[in-house]
Amino acid sequence: MKIVDVETFSVAPRWLFCRISTDDGLVGWGEPIVEGRAETVRAAVHELADHLIGQDPLRIEDHWQVLTRGGFYRGGPVLSSAVAGIDQALWDIAGQYYSAPVHALLGGPVRDRVRMYTWVGGDEPGEIADAISEKLEQGFTAVKMNASAAMSPIATSAETDAVVRRLAAAREVLGPDNDVAVDFHGRVSVANARRLLPLMASLHPMFVEEPVLPEFAGQIDSVVACSSVPIAVGERYYHRQEFTTPLAAGVSVVQPDISHAGGISEVRRIAALAEMSDAVLAPHCPLGPIALAASLQVAFATPNFLIQEQSLGIHYNVGNDLLDYLVDPAVFQFVDGYVERPQGPGLGIRIDEDAVRRADKTGHRWRSPVWRHTDGSFAEW
Repeated sequence: MKIVDVETFSVAPRWLFCRISTDDGLVGWGEPIVEGRAETVRAAVHELADHLIGQDPLRIEDHWQVLTRGGFYRGGPVLSSAVAGIDQALWDIAGQYYSAPVHALLGGPVRDRVRMYTWVGGDEPGEIADAISEKLEQGFTAVKMNASAAMSPIATSAETDAVVRRLAAAREVLGPDNDVAVDFHGRVSVANARRLLPLMASLHPMFVEEPVLPEFAGQIDSVVACSSVPIAVGERYYHRQEFTTPLAAGVSVVQPDISHAGGISEVRRIAALAEMSDAVLAPHCPLGPIALAASLQVAFATPNFLIQEQSLGIHYNVGNDLLDYLVDPAVFQFVDGYVERPQGPGLGIRIDEDAVRRADKTGHRWRSPVWRHTDGSFAEW
């Protein structure tokens, strides 16, 4: 069996899909994307495809090593995301070849269903309460919310209070038996994080995500030490070595993105690394159906898995949503906040290829927002 073609498709709202086909008719799908840099990653996928054409798709680890280490200049989000989508597609092919879901090839399932969380919007406590009530009615038992909009480098008392009030409003609706995660989104300075986290501790967030920017990972130990709130990092880390410093500092949750951090092959290694520090895996995934399917395959085979993010109804999904490119959307049916273990071969989903090809004719040019502080200076989004 040989790889004969590598195609990419830019599909709304902000995704990039990769299709790898073989000479015996097997086709694998992946999702290589850096949000806001779809065309850049698309070019990288096709550069890497030069290595793949004519090769055996089942040599997944060898391809991963060559694609990540075969260039003199390595790493970074664009190349690692390109490799991630290719890696997902190769695992999809392998599962179909062996007539088994990917989690079976990773050692078999360690759980029967995976807990999911969903995003809630609204910037005011009242809006948060209404949004969470709606999600609880849908059966979810865990939600995630942003801590704040743009925040001053040293927050005012009003800014700090607003974060705590919103979390308190969420906890009041959720009660003691449901969970809320809070995303700082890199908007919070190290100083602000150290001030906020002790104030949030009594409200028992499941974890606080990305409390400081990745470039300040050297200071994460002081953030971990300032409170008992579990700290989660990793959506903007692209290689297992980037997780060593945060894990040594005592972070509780690692959040690699399977479409950024080298795909299935690397994310399962990151999970194993985290297990050595008694940390758990909660993959980042505000993306499309292929990324979610790949994340779930890892989740079902990973002992130290915590919870899975998914993007259904997220504010980014304007015009198209998570289920639009699937032949059978029921594979992602969430019941009581869980999804059942997929039984189909490969990634366990069937992509509506006609819909994908139609969407690619229009494509998209999604870009990250650019925010400003009140004085006109750049603010972290």
